[in-house]
Amino acid sequence: MMKRLVFLVCAALGAAFCVFAQDYKLEPIAAAPAGLPAAYAALIQPQGYRINGPKGAWCEVWFRKSIPTGPKSADDSIVFSISQGTLLGVLSFPEEGYDRRGQSIKPGLYTLRYSDYPVDGAHQGVAPQRDFALMTPIANDPDPNATPAFDALVAMSTKASNTPHPAVLSLETPAGSAFPALTKEGDADQVLNVKVGELPLAIILVGKVQS
Repeated sequence: MMKRLVFLVCAALGAAFCVFAQDYKLEPIAAAPAGLPAAYAALIQPQGYRINGPKGAWCEVWFRKSIPTGPKSADDSIVFSISQGTLLGVLSFPEEGYDRRGQSIKPGLYTLRYSDYPVDGAHQGVAPQRDFALMTPIANDPDPNATPAFDALVAMSTKASNTPHPAVLSLETPAGSAFPALTKEGDADQVLNVKVGELPLAIILVGKVQS
């Protein structure tokens, strides 16, 4: 009886793990997001990407047609030569989502803006790298050409997280040369690898940083 009970428990745990570990899938989107303000429509690519998970669509992402870049930072921990506050694109959560910290994000359309985190005690342990995309509800971010400073962007992004912390997604250099592609990193991270204009970019869309 005990052996049978152990078997049933293990089988149940195995089934649960299989559901959790199902692969996410990448699907192209041929149209711009519904409700995209006119000010953004001229900058955002109409073609986007849908990330489908075990329960259906997880998120949808549209990048801008070209991301402005500048000189490479002298700080090697900063990967991208993108100015603070630059618009990267927009992201939609059809259902409740979460960010890299595991913070709950309500369904809706959000802007993605670049920021690198400062090296100070308040931001230690956020993630190994310092390049991030901060989410802001698009209704609270009316000017796509704005480049808000770090503190201003953090304040904007707290409207997405509804916590004192901004809503963040990690950015990194793509692992391969195939674009677009969705790759798995570690046990749970799902990474979208794209080329925006001439800029290769990877953004972790699923997975919580382990502190």
